[in-house]
This record gives sequence, C-alpha cells and structure tokens, in this order.
Amino acid sequence: MSLKAGDSFPEGVTFSYIPWSEESSEITSCGIPINFYASKEWANKKVILFALPGAFTPVCSANHVPEYIQKLPELRAKGVDAVAVLAYNDAYVMSAWGKANGVTGDDILFLSDPDAKFSKSIGWADAEGRTYRYALVIDHGKVTYAAKEKEKNVLEVTSADHVYKQL
Repeated sequence: MSLKAGDSFPEGVTFSYIPWSEESSEITSCGIPINFYASKEWANKKVILFALPGAFTPVCSANHVPEYIQKLPELRAKGVDAVAVLAYNDAYVMSAWGKANGVTGDDILFLSDPDAKFSKSIGWADAEGRTYRYALVIDHGKVTYAAKEKEKNVLEVTSADHVYKQL
C-alpha cells in the first residue's frame, strides 16, 4: 500500500536517529542511536520527509541533500516545521552523513529506516531492501503530497524545488 494525498500518516512509525550534539559534532565521533517516534513527533507539525537509496551515494550526495539544505530557509518560510531525510542505512551512517554535509542541530533530521521497514510497509522499497527515492509532505498527521521517482537516478517529483511548489 503506497501513501497518497489525503491519507493519514500511519500510526506507530519509528525510525532510528542520532541527535546532533556539540560534543559529538566531529565526523569521527558517534552518538548513541535512539528511537525517533515519527508519528508522535510529527502529529502537530508540517513535515517534509524525503527518502533516497543510500547515504554517500552520487545523486543523493551531489544533488538531493544539498538542494534541501539550500532551500531550507524558503521551506521554513512556507511553514515547514521539520525536514527529514530517510534511508535504509544505519543511524551511525546517517549521522555521519549529516555531519559531512555540515548540518547541525535539527535543521534536517538524518533518519534511518532499519531494514527499510517503513518504506516496505508503503511499498516503496526495492527487493534488496533499499528505500526508493520518494517524498512526503505531512501536515498535522495528513499526507498532502506523496510521490516516488519513476527512475533510479532521477530528481523530479522529489526535488526540493518540486516539493516546495506543492506546499
């Protein structure tokens, strides 16, 4: 079952996450993974969740994440409370990827979808268990935008510019 505009964001969605902290801000230091209870955390927020096949991969690192970082002030101005990137990589890799991109605090949440559990539950993971490239806009528990790229290394319906136009 894929999500579509008008659907409620599912209950009980949990990701793995290492919150950014000053004391573990160097890429060579690690924090401790915690559960990020997305359904609960995002129940009263406007959120963009964009997923991609993997951290440190060419299209994801060269384009997808950087354009969301660049567009963040405009997204916030449109009322977006949280932006999160999701991949099947573990929380340590996602944390390091955030640090490698210079993201601090909770500007963009780098979340792990262990075993692509959430992505599989909505039918948006491949046979190998990697998340597809997709984007969701969740507004106070309701999905207002949901799209998956038709091809692997394409940024169209999940690009920051395209998602911005859907807000």
